[in-house]
Amino acid sequence: MADVHDKATRSYNMSRIKGTDTKPEMLLRKYLHAHGIRYRLHNKNLPGKPDLTLAKYHTVIFVNGCFWHGHKGCKYFVLPKTRTEWWRDKIEETIKRDIKAMKDLKESGWNSTVIWECELKPEKRNTTLENLYHLITKVEELNYAQ
Repeated sequence: MADVHDKATRSYNMSRIKGTDTKPEMLLRKYLHAHGIRYRLHNKNLPGKPDLTLAKYHTVIFVNGCFWHGHKGCKYFVLPKTRTEWWRDKIEETIKRDIKAMKDLKESGWNSTVIWECELKPEKRNTTLENLYHLITKVEELNYAQ
C-alpha cells in the first residue's frame, strides 16, 4: 500500500514526534517527584540513555512507547499498513537495542525497569505508579541492609 502523504508531508509529520518529555514520561516524573524520589534525566553516560536515573537507588527507568518499542500483545502496537516490512525491521532493531542496553546495565550493577506507555493510561496508572514506588523503595531497603 502506498503512503497517503507526499515525502515532504511525511517528513514534517515524523519530525513532530517527540522523543523526550512525552506525556507518559511527564506523568511518571511528576509522581516520583511528589513522592520525594529525585532523578536525573536522559543520562548519556549509561547504556540506552535511560529516561530516568535514580542514582540513590542505583536504578534506571525507561518509559517506552508501545508502538516505537514493539510492546508485544499491546493494543497500541499495530504495524502500519504501509511499508510494513520497513516498520517491522525498524522496530525489531529497537527491541534488540533495548535488550542490549538492559543487559549492559545489569552487568554494570544497575537495576532497570521498563514502564510501558499503556501502563500509564488512566485505567492502569495508579497501580503501575504504586508498584513502581514500592519496587524503588524496596531496592533502597535492600541497599541499606547490606
